[in-house]
Amino acid sequence: MTTLLIVLAVIVVLGLGAGFAVRSRRSVIEPPSTRRAPFVDSEPEPDAAMVARDEEVRAEIEAELLERAAAPAPTPAPAPDVAVDAVSDSVVVERPRLRDRLGKARAALSGAMGSLAGRSRLDDEAWDGLEEALILADVGVASTQELLESLRGRVRSEGIDDGDALVEALKGELRARLSGFDRDLRLTDDGPTVWLFVGVNGVGKTTTIGKLAAQQTAEGRRVLLAAGDTFRAAAAEQLGMWADRSGAEIVRGAEGSDPSAVIHDAVAAAGARGVDVVLADTAGRLHTKVNLMEELGKVRRVADRGDGTVTEVLLVIDATTGQNGLVQAHQFSEAVDVTGVVLTKLDGSAKGGIVIAIHDQLGIPVKVVGVGEGIGDLMPFDADEYVDALFA
Repeated sequence: MTTLLIVLAVIVVLGLGAGFAVRSRRSVIEPPSTRRAPFVDSEPEPDAAMVARDEEVRAEIEAELLERAAAPAPTPAPAPDVAVDAVSDSVVVERPRLRDRLGKARAALSGAMGSLAGRSRLDDEAWDGLEEALILADVGVASTQELLESLRGRVRSEGIDDGDALVEALKGELRARLSGFDRDLRLTDDGPTVWLFVGVNGVGKTTTIGKLAAQQTAEGRRVLLAAGDTFRAAAAEQLGMWADRSGAEIVRGAEGSDPSAVIHDAVAAAGARGVDVVLADTAGRLHTKVNLMEELGKVRRVADRGDGTVTEVLLVIDATTGQNGLVQAHQFSEAVDVTGVVLTKLDGSAKGGIVIAIHDQLGIPVKVVGVGEGIGDLMPFDADEYVDALFA
């Protein structure tokens, strides 16, 4: 009996010991995420290389901050010209001056003009420098030769013998060549006025239409936009955004539909709604085998039927393309009766002489010029202001 009790006691003691050992093992393999890191009263000794690197980085940052502090403050962008209405105290944005926007075109002529100023006589070097400057400004070879021939005649007949007088004669010659054109955008009182816009893709037709729509709406006219460029992706959506911004109406067709049908429907809608002006966008490139110029001729004929009267066919040219724009003007003027040119991006071009080439070679007046991104930066072309801006 005693022996049995001893055996049972040994078993109990062994069982308790095993349980304690298991609990101890579990505590040892407990995941690190559930155990708190032991408290360390002191930090480990830093590595000497790390300390040196920290000091180097800190020195570089301090040097950069000192350099920034010593640098001059950036020049703020010029504010737009504004005037304050004395009655309403409202701010009115004024039309920009061409002189402020034609810096690149003026720079193309400044070298030659500077070398002519102060010359006591006109030698071959002076004439060669003037010829080179006119060609670089994209007046064109043909127009440059005609211009120089006319200037030589004035020099002989008027006895001009110095550089300053020659520059003034050049200004007078340019004004004479740019005068005598009707630059007004014509309107009719008999039914809707229709203005067609033609030109290759990318020159700014749609933006030009939107800005003119806003200007016409501001003058109290009811305007409708015709999305006749049905072959360029998102062209109708872009024109629709301009319609919303300018308060104009819009007529559009399905993508790839007949542009002439869209223009016809737009003119008919304008007549029914009492719209004053229809501004019609047209394709600059077709995805079909139909010739673009033939299609534009068809659009022109359709737009003149019914209630509408086409008073303007405006060719939009990107001024930065220079003589390529003159080639485009030749092609479009053969297809449709172009009445005027809209010259966009004139502020960003050193090729401002293209204005003279267009008038000389085509006899088509530049009626509107774009000199910036704002609505007020699309403005009527003024020949005298243009000439002064080139030489001021």
